[in-house]
Amino acid sequence: MTLRDAIESYVAWRRDHGAKFDTSAYVLHSFGRHVGESVDCGSVTAADVLGFLAGNGRLTRHRANKHGALSGFYRYAISRGLVARSPLPAPEDEPRTPRSAPPYVFSREELRRLFGAIEASRKRPTKLDADTLRALLLLLYGAGLRLGEAQRLTLDDADLAEAVLTIRNTKFFRTRLVPVGPQLVDALRTYVVGRLERPLQRRGASTLLANLDGTPLVKATVHDAFKRLLGAAGIRHDGNDGRRAPCCHSLRHAAAVHRLESWYRQGADVQRLLPALSTWLGHANLDGTRVYLTMTPELLQEASVRFDRHVNGGGHE
Repeated sequence: MTLRDAIESYVAWRRDHGAKFDTSAYVLHSFGRHVGESVDCGSVTAADVLGFLAGNGRLTRHRANKHGALSGFYRYAISRGLVARSPLPAPEDEPRTPRSAPPYVFSREELRRLFGAIEASRKRPTKLDADTLRALLLLLYGAGLRLGEAQRLTLDDADLAEAVLTIRNTKFFRTRLVPVGPQLVDALRTYVVGRLERPLQRRGASTLLANLDGTPLVKATVHDAFKRLLGAAGIRHDGNDGRRAPCCHSLRHAAAVHRLESWYRQGADVQRLLPALSTWLGHANLDGTRVYLTMTPELLQEASVRFDRHVNGGGHE
């Protein structure tokens, strides 16, 4: 069997079992193009694999992602007799994956500047207008949504009477309910009034957020609008602090960190509340949520204050 056919068979098998498998499929097809899609699946050498893993640039976490995608493929290929053994290097022989840079977390002052600059950044929109951009950012921060989740949210998914959003087709193939506060509900109600005046391509199944012509938002347009918004708000990042550049996803990070900071200041049992935050964010497990515990100096300061109180006789928490 050719490498291309083997990869297609594996991708189809994974998707038949409920996986989206978009990223890994992209990696595997890139591997096929690198080696030669028409070669026999069993003729791929260790040198072919090492060349693909190494790439042309510096070592990044993407190498580990490529190794993981290939490991799954070769387990499948061996189990079906397509190859006799895997040409991948053993995990212990792989270079240590570099730590990824911490994400950018907007301060509350930066958020005020961002929202205050929306109108100025969208003076003459052709697609994405100021009202829609504001609603999008409110969903990312106020509901902690991922950009794709906010884009896919439909009018029927937003039950504003019950103050609940239904988030479907999430990163981990789950549907979750996200409660929203009264301020966000009021803002969304106001937005929906204008949204209903735009074309509804699928009635209630039309996306909640839409361009001026009623079409769904496109990521490229959103990213361009957000870049312009950062400039209008005077938020610049030179990378000298080691953090990633600010992006739309930074609003979700800020939502999680600010919630944790508030809990610390209130004296809440943060460890007990972490599962609730994890569910709200739609994480597959707590590991994805615990990373926020050490994300900002403010959060570390609040944790330090609580620890000092405990050590110095402030009582058990």
